[in-house]
Amino acid sequence: MAKSKQEIATSENTVRSFGAWAKSTFSNQSAILVVTLLILAILFQIGSEGIFLNFGTLGTILEDWGSYILLALAETFVVITGGIDLSVGATVSLSSVVAGWVLVQGMHLDATTQGSAALPYVLLATLVALLVGLAVGALNAFLINILKIVPFIATLATMGAMGGLAIIISGGMPLQGPNDFSLGIAYNIGGVQLPISTTIVCVLVITVIAGLYLHKTRFGLYTFALGSNPFATRAAGISPARHLTKIYMLSGGLAGLAGAYAYVRLGAGSPSNGAGMELYAIAATVIGGASLMGGVGRVVGVALGTLVLFTVQSGLLMVKVVTVSPDLKQVIVAILIAAAVAVQTLQKSNRR
Repeated sequence: MAKSKQEIATSENTVRSFGAWAKSTFSNQSAILVVTLLILAILFQIGSEGIFLNFGTLGTILEDWGSYILLALAETFVVITGGIDLSVGATVSLSSVVAGWVLVQGMHLDATTQGSAALPYVLLATLVALLVGLAVGALNAFLINILKIVPFIATLATMGAMGGLAIIISGGMPLQGPNDFSLGIAYNIGGVQLPISTTIVCVLVITVIAGLYLHKTRFGLYTFALGSNPFATRAAGISPARHLTKIYMLSGGLAGLAGAYAYVRLGAGSPSNGAGMELYAIAATVIGGASLMGGVGRVVGVALGTLVLFTVQSGLLMVKVVTVSPDLKQVIVAILIAAAVAVQTLQKSNRR
C-alpha cells in the first residue's frame, strides 16, 4: 500500500532532524571525544580479553591523567592567546627538584619521615614548586614582552635552561624527602576500592576552577579576545603585554603544581620527572579542540583529550589479542594529533 503524502513528509522530516542532530553533535569536539572514549573502551575490553574495564585500570588512567591535565590546562590558556609554552615539562622537573632540595638539603630531612608527620612538609614542597613555576612563567613573559622573542623560541630557551638547572641542582639524582604516600592511595568505601585518591580529587578541583576561570570571568574573555584579534583587544584598552604576563605565569604555576604532584606521587624530586611531558600536554590540548591559531579552546574538551591519550596508552599495554610494542604509543599520539587537527579543519569548512 502506497504511503500518503503526509507519511512521506513525516519520514523526510525525521531524516532531516536526525541529520541535523548528527551534524551538530559531531561538530562538537567534546561529543566526538566522548564517543571516541566509548569506542576505545569497547575495543580494549575485547582486545584485553575482558580485563580492561575495571577500577584498577581506571585508577591507573586517572593517576596518569592527573600528571598531565595540569600541563594541558597550562597549554590551553597559552594556546588560546595564540602562543605556545614548550617549557612546561622542564618546569615540572625543576619545581620538583627544588622542592626536594629545600626539604633534603635545606631542612636536612629524608624519606624516613612519612605519613601524617610528612604532610606539613608535603604542603611546603607544593608551595615551593608553585613559586618556582610562577618564576619560570614570569621569565617567559619577560622574554616575550620585553625582549620581543616569539613564544616558541622563548619557551624553547627556558625549556633547555630549566632542564639543565634541574640536573645541576639535583646532581642528576632523585632527591628523596618526606612524603605522605597515602595521598595517592585510592579511597576504599565499604570494601570497594574506588579509582580516586586525594591527589586526584585536588587535580579535579583545580581543573574545575580553571574551567570556570576561563569560561566565566573577564580574564577568560580577555584571553579569547587576545587570541582572536590582538589589534582589536589593544584598541579596547586591554594591555596584551600585561595579560600575557598573567597567562604565562598561570601556565608556569600550573606546571609547578604538576611538579608537586610528581613529587607526591614518586616521593622524590627528580630531573627526569617532566621529561617529554610538553609533547603530551600540547597533544592533549589540540585533541581537546583548542586551535593552535588561537581564540578557540574549552577545558572540558582538553580534559577529555587528556583522558583519551592515557586510555590509549593503558589499553595498548593490556591488549592480548595482538602483540603491541610500548613504543607504538608515540606513533598513536602523532596520529591522534593529526586526526584532531583534521577534524578542526573540517569543522571550519562546514561552518563556512
